[in-house]
Amino acid sequence: MKKIINPWEGMKGYNCFGCAPQNPSGLKMEFYEDGDSIVSYWKPDEKYQGWLDTLHGGIQALLLDETCGWVVMRKLQTAGVTSKMETRYLKPVHTTDKLLTIRASIREQRRNIITIEATLTNEAGEVCTQAVCTYFAFPREKAEHEMHFHECKVEGE
Repeated sequence: MKKIINPWEGMKGYNCFGCAPQNPSGLKMEFYEDGDSIVSYWKPDEKYQGWLDTLHGGIQALLLDETCGWVVMRKLQTAGVTSKMETRYLKPVHTTDKLLTIRASIREQRRNIITIEATLTNEAGEVCTQAVCTYFAFPREKAEHEMHFHECKVEGE
């Protein structure tokens, strides 16, 4: 498993709620490549709760969607946008868990439409939330010129 280098880190104006390391309100997600999957490990915090000791469903969706976006960036080497997301909440995610695992991989690709499956697993290894995201992937040239995309590498590459 290799850590993915954030290609936007240090860029002026980059303040993504999901993955910008300097956003004080953000989730500060980091990503790893594990075979065909992209994985993120994240520590829940009570400031993101919905109900008592329960991680807000919107934060769960964000964790899943952000990981799917990094699948597009690393595996396809371009940027994209979510066009549809179907989320299934199977069991509560507790803000008291020490570490959550979010894992996503490509299920299908048809030209620039990418279907990605993702799971959010608690510290006991139980799948709590599932998502299927449909992404529209931009041509690499458009991603570079309009979204400031740079090659998405892993450490040591």
